Amino acid sequence: MQYRRLGSSGLQLSALSFGAWVTFGNQVGRGEARELIAAAWDHGINFFDNAEGYADGEAERVMGDVLADLRLPRDSWCVSSKVFFGSSTGPRPTQKGLSRKHVHDACNDALRRLRVDYLDLYFCHRPDPDTPIAETVWAMDTLVRQGKVLYWGTSEWPAQAIREAHKVAKAHHLHAPTMEQPQYNLLHRERVELEYAPLYAELGLGTTVWSPLGSGLLTGKYNDGVPSDARLGQEGYAWLQKWVLGDADSRRVERARKFTSIAKELGVAPAPLAIAWCLRNPHVSTVLLGATRKDQLLQNFEALDLVGRFDDATWSRLEAATT
Repeated sequence: MQYRRLGSSGLQLSALSFGAWVTFGNQVGRGEARELIAAAWDHGINFFDNAEGYADGEAERVMGDVLADLRLPRDSWCVSSKVFFGSSTGPRPTQKGLSRKHVHDACNDALRRLRVDYLDLYFCHRPDPDTPIAETVWAMDTLVRQGKVLYWGTSEWPAQAIREAHKVAKAHHLHAPTMEQPQYNLLHRERVELEYAPLYAELGLGTTVWSPLGSGLLTGKYNDGVPSDARLGQEGYAWLQKWVLGDADSRRVERARKFTSIAKELGVAPAPLAIAWCLRNPHVSTVLLGATRKDQLLQNFEALDLVGRFDDATWSRLEAATT
């Protein structure tokens, strides 16, 4: 495993990390989760990602139970949560968003579900138009000073809002956001490569990127339609299917087919090749993996060996094919 600093901070995360989105608490129960987290740990992963809204908190409960059961040294791994969406069982306005109250309550709930005394990373899961950014910055700073959070950041925030958060923090000597968690893959590049480009040097921003496989699209599993046993084919995931496959104008499936064709020509599996492409970006602190089976996860680790295998011309060819 390789380890990379989280932006300009001193925290070193494994280049590949493991997340629980749309898996833990839904497709993956405690037994399977234990096997996956143990395999991730055995291969050097030291960062496990979660959120209050994943399976209405059940994903955090599953992950917390597994981490406690494995009895891994707490100073050797990092865990995160995210705040904003709340849960579907909590519809009142104080049960979601980035107000001081919800940030406070959601953090304490995450600590309980994950069975930890502090969160290594805590993300504002989306910008909140109903809460002043200054209020959120103060709330996050309070959690850091209380020892409940070590590093805080954002997820899918526009660059302008991240800059505003830093401006507030600097003006009041508060802890500023350290990292951003954006989507990043061969089919979705603009925010990481263009919008955030000035922030890496300007603010020391780190990134914990998600969906390196485009929610499975870049594996080729949807090249010929949606299999009934695939995640997108399961009941309740119509919203995800529409988001992943896109419309005719986006040509997402067509672009994925071109990518998997080149992967076949190169003699490598498309999943680790897509992950390796993400790892080549020096501004990526860690790439979040998601898996429902151990064999999927183990194959993804091949990405570490693929990063240096091909020349720049090959990587440029892959980018051109998916543009």
